[in-house]
Amino acid sequence: MKDIYAKIKELSEQYADYTANNLSKLVRIKSLSTQEKEVQLELKRQMEEAGFDEVIIDGLGNVIGKIGNGKKTLAIDGHMDTVDIGNIDNWDFDPLGGEIKNGYVHGRGTVDQEGGVASFVTTGRILKELGFNEDLTIYFVGSVIEEDCDGLCWKYIIEEGKIIPDIVISTEPTNLNIYRGQRGRMEMHVSFHGISSHGSAPERGKNAIYMASKIALEIEKLNERLTNDEFLGKGSITVTEFISDSPSLCAVSDFARLHIDRRLTWGETKESAIKEIETLIVGLNAKVEVLDFSEEAYTGLRYGMEKYYPTWKLPEDHSMIQVGVNAFTKLYNKVPVIDKWTFSTNGVVITGIHGIPTIGFGPGNEVLAHAPNEKVAISDLVIASAFYAAFAYEIGEK
Repeated sequence: MKDIYAKIKELSEQYADYTANNLSKLVRIKSLSTQEKEVQLELKRQMEEAGFDEVIIDGLGNVIGKIGNGKKTLAIDGHMDTVDIGNIDNWDFDPLGGEIKNGYVHGRGTVDQEGGVASFVTTGRILKELGFNEDLTIYFVGSVIEEDCDGLCWKYIIEEGKIIPDIVISTEPTNLNIYRGQRGRMEMHVSFHGISSHGSAPERGKNAIYMASKIALEIEKLNERLTNDEFLGKGSITVTEFISDSPSLCAVSDFARLHIDRRLTWGETKESAIKEIETLIVGLNAKVEVLDFSEEAYTGLRYGMEKYYPTWKLPEDHSMIQVGVNAFTKLYNKVPVIDKWTFSTNGVVITGIHGIPTIGFGPGNEVLAHAPNEKVAISDLVIASAFYAAFAYEIGEK
C-alpha cells in the first residue's frame, strides 16, 4: 500500500493545474442559495469528464457522483452555494473572476466552499486512474442551500434519497487539519404583546418596546453565564434583530420582537435553550419560538426543516479520526492537528441528528469564509485531493 500513497501524492501534484482550473470555472458562476443551477451543471460536467461511474442531480438539486460499488459507503460533501460578495469596494480583485495568480485561486467560494469540491473532483479522477477496486462505494456530493440552512441538503439526501453513508468527510475549510466537531446553533423569536395608548399618555398603555428592551439586556447577561466545553468552547447568545410595531408613531408600541442567535456547546439542547428564555419572560405577555426554514430550491421543490442545528463532536480516538490521521501521515510523513470549526456545517444533520460520523478536512482557512479577498492556495487543493483518495484506500482496507 505504501506505493499507492506515493502514487496518489504524485498524481495530486500532477493535476494541480487541472484542480485550480476546475475551481476557477466554478467560482466564475455566481451561486447563491437556491440559485445554484448553473454551477451544478458545471460540476456535473466536471465529474463526468473525470470519469465518475455515475453522476446524478437529485430532486433538491444536489449533484451526487459515485465511484465504486462496495458494501461500505463513504460520502465526501461540499456545498456549492456561496454568500454574496458584499461591498465590492472591499475587494482587491474581481470576486467572480476566478483569477489564478501567485499560487492561489481567487474569488468568492474558493474557501467556502467550492475549493473542497474541486479537490474531490480530482480525487475521483485519481481513483479512476489508479483502478480503485476496494470494497467501498464513494458518493461525492456537491450540495445546495447550506448557507441559508445548514444540513437541509443532507436531510433530503438521507431521508428522501435514502443514501445513508457509514462515514462522511466534510470539505469545509480546516486549514488542512482534521476537524471532529462544532457548536450547534438555533434561531428563535421572542415576541412581546403590549397595549397601545396615545403617546401623550403612555401610562395608560403597556409598552412592548420597554418589555423587549429589558429582556434584551437580560439576554446580554445570560450570555456571560452559559456553559463551557473544554473542546468546543462556550455557548453564546445574542440579539440580532429588534422590530416593533404600534398603531402610529404617536402611540405606545403594542408589539415587539427579538431575533435570537443561539450557539450551543456540548450538553446544551433546544429544550434547555428555550427554558432559559422562558425563565426570563415569566410574568410578561411574551412567547419564545424556534423558527422554521422553508424555501424553494432551483429545481422547484419546496423543502424545509426546523432551525435547530444540534451540537456534535466525535471523540479524538474515534476510528474514523484515526483513519484520517493514518491517511495523512502516510502521505506527508507528519501527524495532522485535530481541531474544530467555529462555525456550523452540514454535520449538524449528518451527525447531530442522524448520528453518522463526520470528520472535516478541507483546503483554505476558515477566517476567509464570508470575507472579502477570499482565496485558496493551490497547494491546499492538491493536499486535499490526495487526502480524500488516501482516506478511501485506508478505509477500504478496514
